[in-house]
Amino acid sequence: MLALVRKDARFFLAATLLGLALRLVFVVHFPAVVDDSRLYADIAENWLQHGIYGISNSGEVVPTLSRLPGYPAFLAAIFAIFGWSNFRAVLLIQVLFDLGTCFLIADLARRMLSDRAGKAAFVLAALCPFLANYAAAALTETLEIFFTALALDLAIRGLASLHQKSNSMRTSAIWLACGLSVGACILLRPDGGILFAAIGAYLFLLLFRRNLESRSATELGLPSGPGILPFLYAAAFLTVGTFLLLVPWTLRNVHTLHKFQPLAPRYANDSDELVMSGFNRWTKTWIADYTSVQEIYWKVPGDAIDVTRLPHRAFDSALQREETQQLFAEYNQDHDMTPELDARFAALAVARIHSAPLRYYVWLPALRIADMWLRPRTELLPADPRWWEFDDEPVWLAVSIFFGLVNLAYVGMAAAGLLRWRALPCIGLFVMFLLLRSLFLGTLENPEPRYTLECYPVIIVMAAAFLINKSHHYKQKAA
Repeated sequence: MLALVRKDARFFLAATLLGLALRLVFVVHFPAVVDDSRLYADIAENWLQHGIYGISNSGEVVPTLSRLPGYPAFLAAIFAIFGWSNFRAVLLIQVLFDLGTCFLIADLARRMLSDRAGKAAFVLAALCPFLANYAAAALTETLEIFFTALALDLAIRGLASLHQKSNSMRTSAIWLACGLSVGACILLRPDGGILFAAIGAYLFLLLFRRNLESRSATELGLPSGPGILPFLYAAAFLTVGTFLLLVPWTLRNVHTLHKFQPLAPRYANDSDELVMSGFNRWTKTWIADYTSVQEIYWKVPGDAIDVTRLPHRAFDSALQREETQQLFAEYNQDHDMTPELDARFAALAVARIHSAPLRYYVWLPALRIADMWLRPRTELLPADPRWWEFDDEPVWLAVSIFFGLVNLAYVGMAAAGLLRWRALPCIGLFVMFLLLRSLFLGTLENPEPRYTLECYPVIIVMAAAFLINKSHHYKQKAA
């Protein structure tokens, strides 16, 4: 990649400056420091000041396992250098990480396709408003995307080394570094483990295919090739690197909290917090879009919820509507989800699932996946999430439409690129990652568009593949 940057220094300098300017616009005008940001900062400051990985509670610091230590460690390092709660420094450093992601995506496209694809991918990444927007948010996404791009880039290098019979020590180091990058993803967000599953599954498929090829060659009396050991070594180093970073966190949880907890809990709760399993399951019987996450899901517990914001699919009958309204009325009395109330939501969920199992297990997950992929990514901006009602301020309505069209362009070009380059070596890894992550996201009751941003390194590389193919096609026609 360095050689390509030196060769086209002006191009990369101009694209980098444009990307930097775009990100600084978001940092200056739309910085996002949300409740999760403050929780991460509280953990980081307690870690620095008191040596306790915990949250402040009535003047005391209580050890926690509700959040993985990756992002609090990042915040702690920045606060130690630039001062307590200096979120402006956090966002500016995230901008640098995000620009680093652009170079990693470009290198990924260059390795898989060509130098032209690398340049196209760099521009698409540098000018991507969604990556730029989250660089200005004190959340895990920017670092998660950076380490995802790094892990994929190393995986492609490792796969090329396996096929080219490169030096085994060098190949092992690449796979170990890939595993460490995946481990960093997991330390930021537990769903980073999907990347490990995708790379591991792809290695297993290659191993299975190589085993079949070796057997066929042996039966025909032909040389059997390098065998399966390189793939086994790759999987082993990938696994060691991935889980090595989780060991200190797991040991801390066992020692301090007496719990074997390698990851954060499913609902990011501590052991003394009520998990609203009944309410969450009921939510999954009707929720399909991010708007309901904002209007209903995030408000429980603590805020009043408006039953009129529920879509028609939340009720199967007039009797069920009355029962739901009664549950909402009881909750709204003190804005607290009690175990008894949660159990009644659970009973309602069971009845709804029994009456329409396909809706619960197939159609709603599919709708949630589609919503996360196709919704205008304006959740960090003042735009109205109900953009389709066209009653927002004209400026923000225009922003929502523009962001929606840009997102459709990226996803559409990527889909076309995948179809046109489906025979490309290692493309199966991309497909595996996209498929596994999308299927996982369909199981969530909070379909947030940001959860698909980890896939954007793949989206941008394949969009670049589409663009260079179109460019080549036009040149052929012109000739």
